[in-house]
Formats: sequence, structure tokens, C-alpha cells
Amino acid sequence: MKTIVLASQKGGAGKTTLAAHLAVAAEMAGDGPCVLIDTDPQESLAAWWNCREDETPAFAHSTLKELADKLKALDKAGYSFALIDTPPAITESIRAVVALADFVLIPTRPSPHDLRAVGRTVELAAGAHRPFAFVVTQAKQNSRLTVQAMASLSEHGVVAPSIVHDRVDYAASMIDGRTVLEIDPRGRSAAEAIDLWAFVKARMNESKKTR
Repeated sequence: MKTIVLASQKGGAGKTTLAAHLAVAAEMAGDGPCVLIDTDPQESLAAWWNCREDETPAFAHSTLKELADKLKALDKAGYSFALIDTPPAITESIRAVVALADFVLIPTRPSPHDLRAVGRTVELAAGAHRPFAFVVTQAKQNSRLTVQAMASLSEHGVVAPSIVHDRVDYAASMIDGRTVLEIDPRGRSAAEAIDLWAFVKARMNESKKTR
């Protein structure tokens, strides 16, 4: 089983939304079974999953203290991927979660405040010797700021070519336990989620070969 941790020091970057969408995209691509884990005290991912009618992806409850053992148990249970949502902070607890990751995805909004804050998350992943990549989220269509953000982030690491744009359907999909992949499978947002999962999967395979 491969573990993907979504981490960002800034709140509102879209970690919860991405975790849900990536897990569903993985299941639809035939890469499951996937399991979601929520380590954020706000439990937004857990609340989304509790509203969900579909049984996949699965959800596993875990405290930070028992997370390592829980991941081992999920691996034995036959899950292919575990996606972990984290709180918007850089603490020793988050450091421990990142240390368990096979890959760290860092969502970042194209704003000066978010770009300035990304350094600590990068240090966290690099310090744990975990492969990581950025994904630009909540981007405006045809925005020069988005291009500038991607250029700035590329100086620190790999940036996903799939940009997650600021669309109402992402927020709307999270209300009733669904994703844009299920609400509008042929829409632009669904295509972004599919492309992002393909990127994450490819990067994980490349990182494995490198190591």
C-alpha cells in the first residue's frame, strides 16, 4: 500500500477536497481499493465521507498515535492507496504523519501569502526525505498570477501540470458526499481531477524507481 499525505501550512488550500477527489479518481481508474484518513481536528473529510452514499473509497478512523499501526493493518487488508488529510499547521504531529508518507502533495493557492508560506511545508517533506510535488489550486482562468505561481513553485520542486481551478462545482460536490467526477464526469473539473491523479501516480512510480 502507498500512502499519500496532503500537507500545507496554509488553511483553505484545498487539502480535503483534493484528498476526496484523488481517492475517487483512483477508484474510477481501477487503482483501488483506496482508503481515506482524516487527521485534521475539524474532520471535514470525515464529514464528507459520512454524507457519501457510495461505499468507495473506504474511510478509516485513526488517531495520530495509532496511525503507523493503522496503516500496517490497512496494508494487510489489501488497500492499494491511503490518502491522509492533515491540519493547516506545521507541528510535530504533522511531521510524524509526513514521515509515514510515500508521497507528499502540497496544494498551494496562487497568492503571495500562500507562496511565502510554502517553504515550511517543503522543509517538512525534505527533512523526512519524502518525495513531494506542488499542485496549484483555486486558480482563476487565464490568470497571469497562476503562471507566476507555477514558475515560483518550480524553483522549489516539481509542479503538477494539472491546475485545479476555482469553480463552484468543487465546493458544491463536497456538500453531499460526492465529487465533480460523479456530478459531471465529462466536465472540466472532472478532467482536472483525473489528470492530477495520473500525475501523482506517475510521480510515485518515478520516485520508487529513483530510490
